[in-house]
Amino acid sequence: MTKIDEALALKTAELVRQTHEAGIPVMVVFEGIPASGKSRLSNELLLTLDAKYTNFYATQRPDSELLRYPFMYPYWKNIPKKGGVTLFFRSWYAQKLDFEVHEYKKDNIKDYEVLTQEIVDFETMLQADGYEIIKFYLSVNEQKRLEHIQDTKKNPLTRWKAQEYETGIPTKAYQDGMIDLMKATEEISPWTHIDYTERGKATNEMYETIIKRLEKALKAKQKEKEARKVDGKFTEDFSTDMFDDTSDDMSKAEYKALLPKLQNRIRELQYALYEKKIPLMLVYEGMDAAGKGGNIKRVRESLDPTGYEVNAISAPTETELSYHYLWRFATDVPRSGHIEIFDRSWYGRVLVERVEGFASTEEWQRAYDEINQFERGLTIEGAIVIKFFLVLDKEEQLKRFEERQSTPEKQWKITDEDWRNREKWDLYLEASKDMIDKTTTDDAPWVIIPANNKRAARIKALKTIIKTCEERLWGVKELW
Repeated sequence: MTKIDEALALKTAELVRQTHEAGIPVMVVFEGIPASGKSRLSNELLLTLDAKYTNFYATQRPDSELLRYPFMYPYWKNIPKKGGVTLFFRSWYAQKLDFEVHEYKKDNIKDYEVLTQEIVDFETMLQADGYEIIKFYLSVNEQKRLEHIQDTKKNPLTRWKAQEYETGIPTKAYQDGMIDLMKATEEISPWTHIDYTERGKATNEMYETIIKRLEKALKAKQKEKEARKVDGKFTEDFSTDMFDDTSDDMSKAEYKALLPKLQNRIRELQYALYEKKIPLMLVYEGMDAAGKGGNIKRVRESLDPTGYEVNAISAPTETELSYHYLWRFATDVPRSGHIEIFDRSWYGRVLVERVEGFASTEEWQRAYDEINQFERGLTIEGAIVIKFFLVLDKEEQLKRFEERQSTPEKQWKITDEDWRNREKWDLYLEASKDMIDKTTTDDAPWVIIPANNKRAARIKALKTIIKTCEERLWGVKELW
């Protein structure tokens, strides 16, 4: 009988302290059929690590509330911060198979293989951001496994656990499904198969695997620091006609006649979306002083406040910076039937972070694909994503800046940063064009709104929301 090697346990704990200091987030996944040793092995590791920066998340069958959120939502919520560790007792793998076997969201998800792609995207973007994902698949001598289940059934205090085994994913469906899933994700982060029949041997193998992976991660972190480059890669004398159309005209009389009708329709659609359990995400980006706040106000004026939220995005906090940049958005998506409005968004990675040098060259360049993957994960489960980019010309921006500065009740709207951004007009112009070109998709297109005339800009946004929602709800293609 093999004994647990305490030296391996100590080495593992020491390396995790080093990854903590180096800011490397570590995710450890435990998968396997019921009674294969997952709880015992994961607990062995949990007791070895420092509780101050170690979390444990156990995937359960999704309840009605969790099913109102995107598939990857609980895992985004539980990824570790930089330097932290999360142990996943079952994971997005078991969750995918649970969705498929029990046909969760079958009205929205026609082909459950899209969830496999979501898993691939999730792991790929986390790995690219420096997350170390270590995955274990456990098996055990079948006779011992069945004996353990029988012992569990006999004990009235543990009988509930055996009943849980029997109501989960059928063993064969789980094993067959995991073979396909492991093949699909092996190249992203390799799987380690552990036979738990002999506890000591299995535990030592776990420690040896973690030690090898963390030593490799620490070396890679040092190389990354040395190779990090910050370059926005901007074009000299850049020009584009994408944003030349800045002014749709609209009189005050026409605006006053249209606005209440459109707002009433938006409110009706809010209730229809709620009834059909369709989430709506409105994303607002654009040039400083283009009127994003006023535009959002006209959208929400007639809405039921119990069914929407507005996220005014500013520079990330210290806590937010300690996670993947998409974390603060992925954990704040709307549940089904609700509306989430973003006043600026995840596009900061390819706009302000690119222009100001807050993101490395490699980080902002890969972000276009990451953002497309993130939005695809929302739309495949039925979310409506509408993205507005408000444009105004440089002269109109200056006029609005000066008006804000000279009007006491508007002075809070203008900052030194706004003036600094204006000096980088051409850089933001190029970053905005690249963003629109690379992140306009069939399911989440950009809508460019001329914003020199605030009234016309507001009406265009309202009409776009109404038209898009009506098409989704009833297939109507009425021109507003």
